[in-house]
Amino acid sequence: MSFQTPITIMDAVQMIYRKEYLLPAIQREFVWDAEQIERLFDSLMRDYPIGSFLFWKVRKEQIKEYQFYEFVRNYHERDNRRNPKADVGGEDDITAILDGQQRLTALYIALKGSYSYKLPRKRWDNDKAFPERHLYLNLLKENDEADMDYEFKFLTTEEAEQKSGDFHWFKVSEIMDMKEEHEPNNYLIGNIFNQDIEAQSQKLANQILYKLHAIIHKDKIINYFLETDDDLDKVLNIFIRVNSGGTELNYSDLLLSIATAQWEKRDAREEITRFVDEINNIGAGFNFNKDFILKSALVLSDIRDIRFKVDNFNSYNMLTIENNWDEITEAIRLTVNLVSGFGYSRDTLTSNNALIPIAYYLLSKGLPHNFLTSSNHMKDRKKIRYWLIISLLKKVFGGHSDNVLRALREVLANKNAEFPLSDIIYKLKGIKPITFNDEEIDDLFFLRYGSGYTFSTLALLYPWVDYRNNFQIDHIFPKSYFTEAKLRKRNFSREKIEFCLQNYNCLANLQLLQGGVNQEKSNIDFKQWLYQMYPNDQERKDFMNKNYIPDINLSLDNFDEFIKERKKLMKDELETILKNPF
Repeated sequence: MSFQTPITIMDAVQMIYRKEYLLPAIQREFVWDAEQIERLFDSLMRDYPIGSFLFWKVRKEQIKEYQFYEFVRNYHERDNRRNPKADVGGEDDITAILDGQQRLTALYIALKGSYSYKLPRKRWDNDKAFPERHLYLNLLKENDEADMDYEFKFLTTEEAEQKSGDFHWFKVSEIMDMKEEHEPNNYLIGNIFNQDIEAQSQKLANQILYKLHAIIHKDKIINYFLETDDDLDKVLNIFIRVNSGGTELNYSDLLLSIATAQWEKRDAREEITRFVDEINNIGAGFNFNKDFILKSALVLSDIRDIRFKVDNFNSYNMLTIENNWDEITEAIRLTVNLVSGFGYSRDTLTSNNALIPIAYYLLSKGLPHNFLTSSNHMKDRKKIRYWLIISLLKKVFGGHSDNVLRALREVLANKNAEFPLSDIIYKLKGIKPITFNDEEIDDLFFLRYGSGYTFSTLALLYPWVDYRNNFQIDHIFPKSYFTEAKLRKRNFSREKIEFCLQNYNCLANLQLLQGGVNQEKSNIDFKQWLYQMYPNDQERKDFMNKNYIPDINLSLDNFDEFIKERKKLMKDELETILKNPF
């Protein structure tokens, strides 16, 4: 390894653009957010060091032995997070990036591409939630934030075009075309100096733009070491060492690198990333990642040691996973569809690993094609549903989940005719008990709206719900009623106001309601809605029984009594379910 002559950012970005700089498969995906990129450019403008880089020279004769990927240029949080596979069939050597991928990708996106992240409170399936943004620099004003001197922002074109005396947004990528030192002056003459802008601001704009031009085109900022050894083991060791000080090294990326080289018929990285995208789009959507797939693959392939250790990622294990790949993916796919039918999604599935034992069980049963719908499997589905809910509520997979997965695999490996819920409960007694005592049941009532655990608790109380009808969590007494000002207008005492504000979001004021009905209910007074919706006494009584509504005064004035009485009804049912599930 040797230290090389530093190069400019312009040189580095052009090398990426010409695909002379590539990423080995051991590299993780790009994980920086927009603010991190903005801060990187602020550091550059302030002449802060941004660290050295480590490159790996791969001779053209060795290129075919490895897998390489291009840099992400136009990042999209939903649709384009993956690095495209590189075509390395050329006649030239390439340079692979061992350390500095995040920084180089940040530079490339800012100077050649775009960054689209999701707007808050927008749905993931809404294309307009991900507007395309480019990096801009305000030439007229220094940053007001204490830890940043320059105002870099990712903006849409519309945002950047808004006029203000305090702002002139310069699109940072345009600096790439200003190769000569005089060219920034042309921009300033056409956009700043001929405007009604104070002399001090014009001077500041001149300083900022020329500084940006210098750090991109002139200053040799990219300091790097070059490794020329062809030994993959050495390169892997170097990679682990240099990455251990930054974001924690994800061994699944090492596994992908090795598997890609060792799988004989498939491209491991492409298969796994494609499958992750597929199952994340099932139902209302999930948040699975490569780690989940690879952990599942280790468990479902009956590989003895399921820890993410480089030593376990040997060729025998990798080929075992490849040979079982179709069955593994079908088991996971079937499992995700099953739990989606239970009403779970990215917001409510609080542990992805809870699905692995279910997938193992379904694989051991031969992946019955009608498992999701056949009445012959109804009892099994109920047991699996119960296991999933209590394993999530008890946080069985928090901490050292490998011990739990190994123990569960021992139970499930017995080719059980039915899901062995009783055996699982017994097996986990000494590891992660999944039974509930009275205190733990009481603790469930501290759960609040928005928590994934709240959904799991309601799912226990509503076993009859068919989630194909889009059931949603509803505030029985509308949450819009619970502001201090509105409660004071009702002449509630201070004590009662505090009780209302503490409890309107709690479990005892929540129910599962069909989506369309929930929208119609909206902010209507609960008692008024109940009698309008169910004018028939028997139908109204049935609804109240199914939803644990106490037969008391249902006005908002009686909210404290309602919470107390409904909690009693719900607790009685939870005790019955959790202490005598089947």
